[in-house]
Amino acid sequence: MAGTLKEKQLVERVYSKLQGLGCPLVEGLFLQDADSMKELLCTSSLHRTDILKWICVSCCPSLKEKFSALRSTQTDALIQEILRFGHEIMLCRPDDLDLIKGLAPPLRQLHFLEQLLALVPVKQTQSAELSVGQVLGRSEEFMGELMSVPHMGQLTALLNPACSPWSADLRELLLRRAPQGKTGQSRPACGKPAEDTVVKASALLQSTQSVLEDLRKECVFLQPGGVSPSPRLSPCALRLAITDLSQLMTAFSQSFNTELKGYCQRRPPALSPNAQSFYNVHQLLLTCNQELQALQQLTETSSAASATVNRVQTDRKYWGDGQKYTLPARLEGLRKKYTEFLSLRPA
Repeated sequence: MAGTLKEKQLVERVYSKLQGLGCPLVEGLFLQDADSMKELLCTSSLHRTDILKWICVSCCPSLKEKFSALRSTQTDALIQEILRFGHEIMLCRPDDLDLIKGLAPPLRQLHFLEQLLALVPVKQTQSAELSVGQVLGRSEEFMGELMSVPHMGQLTALLNPACSPWSADLRELLLRRAPQGKTGQSRPACGKPAEDTVVKASALLQSTQSVLEDLRKECVFLQPGGVSPSPRLSPCALRLAITDLSQLMTAFSQSFNTELKGYCQRRPPALSPNAQSFYNVHQLLLTCNQELQALQQLTETSSAASATVNRVQTDRKYWGDGQKYTLPARLEGLRKKYTEFLSLRPA
């Protein structure tokens, strides 16, 4: 007995899980009793560390490169990496070295291994078992049909050098058991080229080539000797250039007066008055642009107000005498009633 009954069941479940996942480190061991399984999984050894390493790589394939960079003698570094991974997935504490080394209580080690194995994907194993089951099912179907009474004659003839042709039903089973392609469909007997596919591919290539040719004609800068159109100079860019030039000239004048004037008897260069003219023109254009934007907003506001007034006058929203009326019609009705009321009053 390997301790308690719970511990025995847990160690058998972990070992069976390792075998089911195809762990290469437990293949060929043929352990039958729980004590041997417990000694393998809960005793500190290099083989146990390799099993733990394989489980971690199966859970997170990106760890394979990190583990490969470690030499076989760097056992402590490997244990630290496994401990860091276990802490990241919240299965152990950052100081649980005894758990990784195999020095912790067996029950705690088995719980840790079971939780770690639960993270290993089993998609490949399930698909392999499914494919094996399909093959066995087809083989059993074929053998059952072959051993049936109507085909005993063909089976007897199969044991002789000369064999009569198969019947139609057995030939159908053989065709169904023929090798299949990657997509799961049986390969055709003769590889006849798909002419429709070739024609469609050629048409697609021709259309793609024409589109690329049109794009090349539109992209002038890709053509040899082609000159791309010069960019338009915006007022903001012109203003920035003039301001930079003015600042540079002002800085040069200050440097000339403070440092160069003593070595040169010439007067400093005078700033051109055109800079201020350009600035004034830019301000006028900016003001004109703002006025045009204001006029556009005023036009849009007037259109929206006119639409609202028109909608109020044409929509039938006001009840009177059991039916809906527009606002002008309702006001006219009220005015008539008020006039009639005034006419009925005694003088």
